[in-house]
Amino acid sequence: MAYSLPTFPQALPCSSTKTSSSLATFRSPFLRFNGSTSLIPSSISITSRGTSSPTIIPRAAASESDSNEALANTTFHGLCYVLKDNIDTDQIIPAGAACTFPSNQQERDEIAAHALSGLPDFHKTRFIEPGENRSKYSIIIGGENFGCGSSREHAPVCLGAAGAKAIVAESYARIFFRNSVATGEVFPLESEVRVCEECKTGDTVTIELSDSGGLLTNHTTGKNYKLKSIGDAGPVIDAGGIFAYARMMGMIPSLA
Repeated sequence: MAYSLPTFPQALPCSSTKTSSSLATFRSPFLRFNGSTSLIPSSISITSRGTSSPTIIPRAAASESDSNEALANTTFHGLCYVLKDNIDTDQIIPAGAACTFPSNQQERDEIAAHALSGLPDFHKTRFIEPGENRSKYSIIIGGENFGCGSSREHAPVCLGAAGAKAIVAESYARIFFRNSVATGEVFPLESEVRVCEECKTGDTVTIELSDSGGLLTNHTTGKNYKLKSIGDAGPVIDAGGIFAYARMMGMIPSLA
């Protein structure tokens, strides 16, 4: 029996609370990979609206391109930006700044400049400095229900475009988690404890992922925190998103 590519709700895992079913390894008859397949391309191919030719734009998830194992060499290192609970999509990117979906590098830079620009004024340290479109913070740490609010894909896209590689939170809004996997922009990782209470913006951290889970190391405080396994969603993000992964695995035609 021939399978067709499923819709996002069928194909992608979701996360909403610390006790959600997302803690189990994600399985799907549609998404298969093996140890001999490289899952980490350096870009995503996107077809712009109104044109038949693909546009190549960089993606957020980047690791050692010669890795032959799903997440064995996926490591992120940099400064962290710390938030708390219920960070919604309007705080991640205000609706007025999300009028178009980026289909080229210029539009991608424009949307990146608005990443986390909707945070309340009590956030004195900005994720993006005025006039810039790249953040010095490559890892975002949050609390519960990260990414709640609207279903717009612009939320993970603007974070990835601004240079974020991964988010570590207690839990995620389901649609944000699925959009992160579908676009391949950022790794939405779940912590086992409330890391946002123990880290501060500007701390230097490292995330090391494996198929069985992960570890966040705060080099500023010297503390380590276990991360829950992201399951089979990891290779999809590594590949650059669900469509890039499907093309790589031959489930849908290549754009080339």
